[in-house]
Amino acid sequence: MFGREIGKSRLFQLSNRTSLSYNGYMWVTCTHYTETRRGPMFNKRKWYALLICSMAALTACSGGKDDNPGSAALEKPKEPITLTIHGGGVTEEEFNSRFKEVLGKKFPHITVNYVINAKGTMVPEMVAAGTIPDIIRTDISTLLSNYLDLGLGEDLTPYVKKYNYDLARFNKVFMDELVALGRSNALYGLPVPPYFPHVLYYNKDLFDKFGVRYPRDGMTWDEVYELAKQMTRIDNGVAYRGFSFNPGATLRDNPYSLPILDPNADKLADQEKWKLIFENYLRFFQIPGNEIAANNSAEAGMFGKGTVAMQVNQHSVYQNIPPEVKYDYVAFPSMSGAPKLMPQRGPAYFSITKQSKHKDEAFQVVLEMLSDEIQMKDSLAGLPTTLASKPIQDALGKEHAVYGKVNMNALNANQPAPFTPKRKAELPDVAGATQLALLYQSFFDAAQGKTDLNSALRQLDEKLKLEVDKERKK
Repeated sequence: MFGREIGKSRLFQLSNRTSLSYNGYMWVTCTHYTETRRGPMFNKRKWYALLICSMAALTACSGGKDDNPGSAALEKPKEPITLTIHGGGVTEEEFNSRFKEVLGKKFPHITVNYVINAKGTMVPEMVAAGTIPDIIRTDISTLLSNYLDLGLGEDLTPYVKKYNYDLARFNKVFMDELVALGRSNALYGLPVPPYFPHVLYYNKDLFDKFGVRYPRDGMTWDEVYELAKQMTRIDNGVAYRGFSFNPGATLRDNPYSLPILDPNADKLADQEKWKLIFENYLRFFQIPGNEIAANNSAEAGMFGKGTVAMQVNQHSVYQNIPPEVKYDYVAFPSMSGAPKLMPQRGPAYFSITKQSKHKDEAFQVVLEMLSDEIQMKDSLAGLPTTLASKPIQDALGKEHAVYGKVNMNALNANQPAPFTPKRKAELPDVAGATQLALLYQSFFDAAQGKTDLNSALRQLDEKLKLEVDKERKK
C-alpha cells in the first residue's frame, strides 16, 4: 500500500483488486478509497478515471492482441476436396470461361475435375466404372436416361431448405418442367443457361436489296406468309427463298406446347392441333420457288447461305451463321387460335448424384454457378438467363459483337410457352429423339408432295403406336 498527501486528504491505492471483462479482454483494476476526516468513502469519479487509464495501459502492453485464446478462435481451414462435374456436350473451354475463375475464388479448397461426353466418359460408362460424378449437367432429353434411370437421383429439396434458397428467382416454366419430368415431385436439379427461345430471323441485306420493309415484332403468320411470297424470286440468275425454318425444333417447340406422343394414350397427341400446325408451315413450301430442302439439317442450315429472307429458328450462341449474313430478329409470329407465346426449348439442369461424398459442397458450387453475377455475365454474352430477373433479361447480348446490334427484345416480347406435358409414368414411353424423327419425316413427306396432309398424320399415328408396342415388349 502506498499514498501521498493531497491537502487534508490521503489517497490510498489498496491491494485488493477487481476484475472486469471488456470486449473480450480481461482487465485488472484496483479499488480506490479517499480517506477524509469523516472516514473512508468510495470516490467513483477517480475509480472510473483510473479504470480507463488501466485499460489503455493494458492495451498498449498487449499490442491489441487477445490474451484469451478461447475468445476469438480462428476458423479451422477447410479440408481440400475434389468435385467431378460432368458437363455433357459443353466444352471445357466454355466451362472455364464461364465458371472456373469465380469458383476458384469462392472455393479455394475445392478442385474441380471437369469431364465431357467422350469415349470412356459417357455417364453410363462412368457409372459402370464406379467413377460417378458429383454434379451432372442434365437436360429434358437426358434427365431420365442419363440420371434417374441410372439410380443417380438426389432430391435437392432438403438442401434448398437447409440453405434457405429462393427457388422463385428462376423462371417458373423451367422449374415446373423439371418437377413434372422427374415424376415424383422431387427437385432433381436447378436450371442453368442457356435456354433456346424461338425468333424470326431476317436477312437485312435482302430486304434492302429488294426495297421491302423489314419484318416487325407482333406479326401474324398470315403477314409473314405474304412477305415470304413477296421475297421469293429469281434475281440475276440467283434464286432467293422468302422463308425457311428449322423443322425439328420448330415443330417440337410449338406454341400449343403440344407433345408428339399423347401423355395419356398410345397415339398421336391431339391430331387436329397437329393438323393446324402442319397446315401453317406447309403453305410456305407451296410458294413457287420456295420449295423445302432435301432433309431436316439442310433446311435448318438454309439461312446461313445468305439467299433466304426469313427463317424461324432458335436463338442460340451455337448457331453457325457466317458473319457476312447481316441479320436481325423479330418476335415469333402468332398463329390464329394459338396462345400468343414464345415457343422455347428448355434449359439444362445441374443435378447432384446421390453417390457424391460431398453433396453440401456440390450444392454450394451449383448455387455459385447460378448466381446473379454469373448469369448477368452470361446474359451480356448472349446466353438467355434462366432467372426471372428483368435487369438480367434486359442485358441480353449487350456486350456481344453481333447480338449487341440485334433486336434482343424479340426474345422477351412474349412469355415462354408452358412446358410440354409429360407421358404418364405407368405407360411405356418412346425416346424423344425417335418421336421427333418420325414427326419431321411425316412433315417432309407432305411438304415434298410424297403424301397428302391427312395421310401423313395418319401414318405418323401408326408409326408411334408401333414404337409403343416395341417398348411394351421390352
